[in-house]
Amino acid sequence: MTYEELIKKAIEAKQNAYVPYSKFSVGAALLTGEGKVYTGCNIECASYAGTNCAERTALFKAVSEGERDIKAIAVISDSDTYIYPCGICRQVIMEFGDKIKIIVARSECDFKIYTIDDLLPYAFSPESLKKIDGRCNYGI
Repeated sequence: MTYEELIKKAIEAKQNAYVPYSKFSVGAALLTGEGKVYTGCNIECASYAGTNCAERTALFKAVSEGERDIKAIAVISDSDTYIYPCGICRQVIMEFGDKIKIIVARSECDFKIYTIDDLLPYAFSPESLKKIDGRCNYGI
């Protein structure tokens, strides 16, 4: 699948956004290692904390179907500027690998590509939970 095709899927997903409050539609399309595509849109809630971003919607759909090998995710909105995953989405994406390609797009032909490691340097990752030897190692 090309980046352009993945962006097209994100554009299609954006049409399903439920955004009665912000009127800011976002679509995402995620590509797995096996070539499957999972799409997502943002879903707002009157209690804003219950809102879910397009990126996490696509990722949660993929994971709920047993996917763990995530290769890329494309993100697009109605904005004239590139739209980047929020901090929470970046952290959730990081959970599945620091080399995942993030495609931020304004159209099928106008996009930039990053890795999640580019967008979330020094991230708290699954590796962060591993203890060296169980002791604190503070020195001055």
